[in-house]
Amino acid sequence: MDILAVMTQPTDSPEGALPASRAPTGKVGVFGIGLMAYWEQFPGLKQRLEGYQRQVEGRMRQAGVEVVSAGLVDSAPAAAAAGEFFGRAGLNLIVCYIGTYATSSQVLPVVQRAGVPVLVLNLQPTAALDYENTDTGEWLANCSTCCAPEISNAFARSRIPFRVASGTLDGDAEAWKTIQEWCAAANVAGALRRSRIGFLGHTYPGMLDLYSDFTMISAQTGAHIEVLEMCDLDRSVRGATEDAIDDRVRAVRQTFELSSVDDRQLLWAARVSVGLDRMVDAFNLNGLAYYYRGLEDNLYERLGAGLILGNSLLTARGIPAAGEGDLKTCLAMKILDLLGAGGSFTEFYAMDFREGFVLMGHDGPAHIAISDGRPVLRGLGLYHGKRGQGVSVEFRVKTGPVTLLGLTQTAGGNLKIITAEGESIPGPILRIGNTNSRLRFPLPPAQFVNQWCEQAPTHHCALGVGHVQETIRKLGELMRIPVVKVC
Repeated sequence: MDILAVMTQPTDSPEGALPASRAPTGKVGVFGIGLMAYWEQFPGLKQRLEGYQRQVEGRMRQAGVEVVSAGLVDSAPAAAAAGEFFGRAGLNLIVCYIGTYATSSQVLPVVQRAGVPVLVLNLQPTAALDYENTDTGEWLANCSTCCAPEISNAFARSRIPFRVASGTLDGDAEAWKTIQEWCAAANVAGALRRSRIGFLGHTYPGMLDLYSDFTMISAQTGAHIEVLEMCDLDRSVRGATEDAIDDRVRAVRQTFELSSVDDRQLLWAARVSVGLDRMVDAFNLNGLAYYYRGLEDNLYERLGAGLILGNSLLTARGIPAAGEGDLKTCLAMKILDLLGAGGSFTEFYAMDFREGFVLMGHDGPAHIAISDGRPVLRGLGLYHGKRGQGVSVEFRVKTGPVTLLGLTQTAGGNLKIITAEGESIPGPILRIGNTNSRLRFPLPPAQFVNQWCEQAPTHHCALGVGHVQETIRKLGELMRIPVVKVC
């Protein structure tokens, strides 16, 4: 693992988020619509609209999704065939590109069988018609808005969730930003559906907000929960080779600023880190929620105390690790990481009423790729509230725009997403071996905390860089998980 490569990746993507350079995980079905009766009446119209559709599909592929195209649908039988095709494709989103007028009866069958939300693209090829010189054929090539209301009515009465994105085909940054956000949301939904999240040990005793029903998690996200034993970790750590451990120690010394770390602590943390990698590979994990208390300095206590370094490195590689057995926050971290925003394990620390910010951070795993400068690996004689001692990670999240994402569970047993956008600001932080950042939100600290708590969040949340709240809202629609925006 090249830790330095993780730490030095560029961060000049829009709105401060990290670039997400991953293979497509979302499948988006795209179909265009038109009326068959037009083709004989207006030669060349169909070919022109098919060209526009290819342009749309190309730009969506550039946005990072796998496009499954049903072509241009122009009749009710063609709609039924496209619906069967989409129903077998395992889609996360369907995009209906309005080429010209089409009846809603040839649109509805396409989307009914797939059971996923629909994005209707009302993208006009020209910004305005040349009214003095436009004939009927030219108008039909630009009348995408004509059937948008009709289609919307059919979807609403059929209880099919949908959104409409209106604008122009070219030169419309706002419309294409919206489409790119939907593509990003589809990728996250697809990745979560295929994720394998490890659950090692148990939740921190007494934290009622963290307890989750594994079946509920799988039912609402599609993620598989792999229950792991400390024996699995022990076997993986015992299999770590001395060469791999030495390489890990060298990489850690290059990546971190070491403070009060003795050689024994570093060597053990490196050994556990290599073992963690082996366990993740053995079980093909995409995330990990973990906690184990141990007893009287036994092996499992020492293993649990040695996890912080390795889990921070895993998190920076896109395999989020959430402490205290917080499975829901592990998924929140995964979402932010898939959006290129990082996603660090976080909780509320304190309110600063003088400078108007909230101090947020956590002990344990952190996303070192979003550190503001070189992270510190600090040796601790004890872990507050936990057994054992060893090394811990300390840093402040990059200054600039940030997004909080909390994943909680309602009294009815349903997942709910809570988000907020703010700013990470410079200034001194606590030097206690924990991540902690100064975060300023549009509301004063007390009002922000009040409004966040009113949404019944869990103790923890994920902290990422950039403003990605709008994409999260779209993800919630795709996954049928409500999203509440604080502030």
